[in-house]
Amino acid sequence: MKKINPLGIAGLAGIVAIVLPFFGSDYAISFSIQLLIFLVLAYSWNWIGGYAGYTHFGQVGFFGIGAYVGSLLIFHWDVPWYLAAIVAGFAGAVSAVPLGGAMLRLKGPFFAIGMFGLARVLEAFALGFDSITQGGTGIYLKPLGDLRPLYYVVAAVAAIMVLLTWKLDNSRLGLKLLAIREDESAAESLGIPTTRLKIGTFVASAIAPAAMGSLYAVYLGFIDPPTAFASNIELTTIAMVLLGGMGTVLGPLCGAVVLSIVNEVLWANYPQIYLASVGVIVLLAVLFMPRGIVNLGMKRGWLAIGRPLFRRLAAR
Repeated sequence: MKKINPLGIAGLAGIVAIVLPFFGSDYAISFSIQLLIFLVLAYSWNWIGGYAGYTHFGQVGFFGIGAYVGSLLIFHWDVPWYLAAIVAGFAGAVSAVPLGGAMLRLKGPFFAIGMFGLARVLEAFALGFDSITQGGTGIYLKPLGDLRPLYYVVAAVAAIMVLLTWKLDNSRLGLKLLAIREDESAAESLGIPTTRLKIGTFVASAIAPAAMGSLYAVYLGFIDPPTAFASNIELTTIAMVLLGGMGTVLGPLCGAVVLSIVNEVLWANYPQIYLASVGVIVLLAVLFMPRGIVNLGMKRGWLAIGRPLFRRLAAR
């Protein structure tokens, strides 16, 4: 059986992304923007959770920070939405530096729980300081008349995230992060600067979610604390990475596409049992494909991807 070339998959996805606004409906463009935002979130989470092995439930905290930074810049100072997103990404990185230094002292479930608690603290802050964030009332933004510019910006960021993940996967840095994931103490004994790499990866993984939070607020035309720090955003992001394959280049892409389509179909046809149905599908996928779609394809020999070492690990 001829193996599927991952470059062909990426090329086909790129062509579809470019031509979609010219032939797709407004619904298709809107759906694609949401898919691409989650795709960026999934790739960001994959850096720290998939490669470095620090799984957590707090990435939505940086998403919410970016949503409010961008919204406040647009609301109070009429900053163009694309510039506001850049500033929001920078704010995500700045906030991640001290948080990474503190939170990464925790390991395993303690790190995951600590990050989850951090997101909830930020949500409470946004609710309580209504003089700045408008509290539960929320911030209303002028809606975009045409979603295509927003679509292309989000698509460009998604393409950059895929490229950066490919570079990471084929670099010494990627191998060092995998060493940290497998055995941090052994990696440190070999001279790998584990603390510096962990904090650097943590900060890098906070930039794109913060920028996406700002763009998500622009897309909705509104933001409030429950929307900016919604737990389902974090859970959906993690489910996409688990479904596609943690610590792989194509895993977040496969997981985001499959789960987004499944979500949309179930929500449109079975709104009463939508969340339960999604949960069952993710549970079955994790039980029968514990290493994800991409690793299953590598194990069966369907995908021509990865170093020989990665292929041997996937075949276990």
